Amino acid sequence: MERPHVVAIAGSLRDRSHTRRALEEALVGVEEAGGSGELLDLREYELPALNPDDDPTEDVEAFTDAVREADAILLGTPMYHGSYSGVLKNALDHCGFDEFENKTVGLLAVSGGAFPITALEHLRTVCRALDAWVLPHQAAVPRAHSAFDDEGLKDEGNRERVLTLGKRAVRYANIEPEPACFESTQNVGARAHADANADVDVDADD
Repeated sequence: MERPHVVAIAGSLRDRSHTRRALEEALVGVEEAGGSGELLDLREYELPALNPDDDPTEDVEAFTDAVREADAILLGTPMYHGSYSGVLKNALDHCGFDEFENKTVGLLAVSGGAFPITALEHLRTVCRALDAWVLPHQAAVPRAHSAFDDEGLKDEGNRERVLTLGKRAVRYANIEPEPACFESTQNVGARAHADANADVDVDADD
């Protein structure tokens, strides 16, 4: 059996992002569990605000291809105003069922204050809507400004939870698909929606 491939999407554009550092530690767990890991750094992709009327750019296609080809996905975000980041929301808007349906997803969030539970719950809801299988285990790093040193996460409990997230992503990367959800047959997604609109225009011109 090939090694499960896990991509980690860092929903932060900061150069010294705590979210990115935490995901890098989760990817250590991926490697320890026998998988291969890849960080998808959103600073490296120019993802415009989603307009379903626009054709996908090269960067959008490169990003969605990387997500689609993964066996499992880790989503990491800072907590902004009680939820996940806008840059991660836009990245997810460019994805759809082709990228997430029947895919194992692990969730991680960091915050400057207390536990970022609402951000994790909001991401869990989005992943359910995309018919992904979200790991019961999730990782939260509170008070992120003091949670790291040069070696990584200082608190052993935090580090163990983050490593476990990566390990679980590998362990459950090849779960048996569930029957298609209602949303997957009704919500065709942004790219398919644009294609459908184009078809309608052609028919009208004929």
